[in-house]
Amino acid sequence: MASGKKKAGREGERVVAQNRAAAHDYFLLEKYEAGMELRGSEVKALREGKASLREAYGEVRRGELWLERCHIPTYAAAAFFNHDSLRPKRLLLHRREIDRLAAETQQKGLTVVPLRIYFRNGRAKCEVALAKGRKVHDRRAAERERESKREASEALYRYRRR
Repeated sequence: MASGKKKAGREGERVVAQNRAAAHDYFLLEKYEAGMELRGSEVKALREGKASLREAYGEVRRGELWLERCHIPTYAAAAFFNHDSLRPKRLLLHRREIDRLAAETQQKGLTVVPLRIYFRNGRAKCEVALAKGRKVHDRRAAERERESKREASEALYRYRRR
């Protein structure tokens, strides 16, 4: 195999923004890839690599999934054709998936969290996850588990080096 090969399904993918805190703050149950309905100046700003998912969340309204509080800064060259930086963006999913997300968020108290925005083959995509909020003690338990795994792998590494 050539070392230049990419993983299957990841060709032409360029990550613009990531929500790294999501995995720490939530239990991620199911992930979905959604298309994004954007304006021209938003696409240009994303291509510059400017976006923030820090406070963003997904919301189902009238049978449509919307990305709220996602900050895409204005594009300087767009002049007066620019967009509002916190404008809600519609996410494109299959009807079945939207209905399932709506049912889960209403009945079980789950939430829709955006994980990353990226371009795949020239199209802007948003990876969202159905998530359940973590309590402080859950976070501590997860940190202890990661620490113990790290120590075990280091000990195994040291043992093999001898």
